[in-house]
Amino acid sequence: MQAWRVHRNGEPSEVMELEETDRPTPGDGQVLLKVRAANINFPDALLCRGQYQVRPPLPFTPGVEICGETEDGRRVLATPALPEGGFAEYVVADEAALLPAPDALDDAEAAALHIGYQTGWFGLHRRAHLQAGETLLVHAAAGGVGSAAVQLGKAAGATVIGVVGGPEKAAVARELGCDLVIDRRSEDIVAAVKEATAGRGADVVYDPVGGDAYAKSVKCIAFEGRVVVVGFASGAIPTPGLNHALVKNYSIVGLHWGLYNSKDPAAVRACHDELTKLAAQGVVNPLISERVPMAEAARAVQRVADGTSTGRIVVLPSGDAR
Repeated sequence: MQAWRVHRNGEPSEVMELEETDRPTPGDGQVLLKVRAANINFPDALLCRGQYQVRPPLPFTPGVEICGETEDGRRVLATPALPEGGFAEYVVADEAALLPAPDALDDAEAAALHIGYQTGWFGLHRRAHLQAGETLLVHAAAGGVGSAAVQLGKAAGATVIGVVGGPEKAAVARELGCDLVIDRRSEDIVAAVKEATAGRGADVVYDPVGGDAYAKSVKCIAFEGRVVVVGFASGAIPTPGLNHALVKNYSIVGLHWGLYNSKDPAAVRACHDELTKLAAQGVVNPLISERVPMAEAARAVQRVADGTSTGRIVVLPSGDAR
């Protein structure tokens, strides 16, 4: 089979190599899946760089989530067992963690419903307890993780403010349903949020960026607001001033969705059921900006790494890319 392999750490476009290799062999409790669609996530770039919290042995195949097909023809969502990731024609995955692919979504959309939307749902509902009528500030609102949070925030009845970089991404964020879009390159985030909320600030901040995004967020957080720390796409890990959190009376909560797989798998399945219902109702629909063939995977991962993509880019090993 074909698979993208990383033999040394570095930038995805430089270290990902398309090779012929053997199909992986399932271990106890695992199943072999044919990959129908593999969604690209920022962690795939971090894996290539050797900067992710999980560091599989070299060589490895990146690709942390897929829509796959079982031997009996079922469409399922899975997180492949590294080091044999999803940018391949076949993967193995833990059978107990398989989730049924929603009928309302095609393969690419289904692949993109998994980690990003689960992260958004747990972040907004389990960690931040977002309520209808509250104001949600989403950083990188036109990206894969941010776009999911925007849709889930609107579904929860929140007023959603999206922060983006550049007019093209601003247009995408508006189409997603943001009530207000702030271009961080030309607008003052803090001033815009305070003006939009009559000085109150954002009740919940969803931050997959870190760095300056976090610093600006805590300057416009509401009384009893909650900052959900999802990741550090900027490459800069902020150092929170706990005295500031005390004085302004807000909470900083972390979210590592992967822990729920091991510590509360029932919650993951319940979340998937809810997301499936929302997809069937048309309330959430993953934003797929590109469907690319296997041969273009490395360049696509690099675009995600560089922050130039919008929504999700999905690799289709069997073709039908557009």
